[in-house]
Amino acid sequence: MSIRKTSLFAGLVGFTSGLLAHLGGAIAADMVVLTYGPLAIDVPIEDLAVFAESGETSDELGDLLQLAGQDPAQVRNTLNEPVPVNLTVLDLALNSPPGEWMLDRVSETIHPASGEAGRLALRSALIGAASTDNEITLLEVMQAYPSPEIVVRGDRLVETYNRINDILEPLADLATIWTQ
Repeated sequence: MSIRKTSLFAGLVGFTSGLLAHLGGAIAADMVVLTYGPLAIDVPIEDLAVFAESGETSDELGDLLQLAGQDPAQVRNTLNEPVPVNLTVLDLALNSPPGEWMLDRVSETIHPASGEAGRLALRSALIGAASTDNEITLLEVMQAYPSPEIVVRGDRLVETYNRINDILEPLADLATIWTQ
């Protein structure tokens, strides 16, 4: 397959994935089960969005962060810190063996409450999060997650963000080469 055909195919796949993620908004996560070791609370995704935007926590979220010994400013930064991506390159990367490996590792931290199809759900959430602005934040991934309830291991959130960033950051260079 020529580079042009591959590019067209990847673009169509990316567009379709983004469109499906956008149209599937009714399936997006409403509730996050946020865990820190043995501690766990149900947090509405709106509470996380308010916290990420303003720094204001609900009583439950504030209590959990305090009990877990987490710095709210660091957690907030982790939720908001964008990772720039090219949607086409992201789609190609996530559908490769290294991309699937990364999805499997990250889905140990963020996964559907059912525990099923973590890789597929995470791939959809990443594509959906990147589809509007070619950036991904952890909050956007949670908001785009195609499951009504997700489990997030808060104790591994910073590590997961760093893992996503380390893997996706070099894709920006690949996207530059790809578009030339």
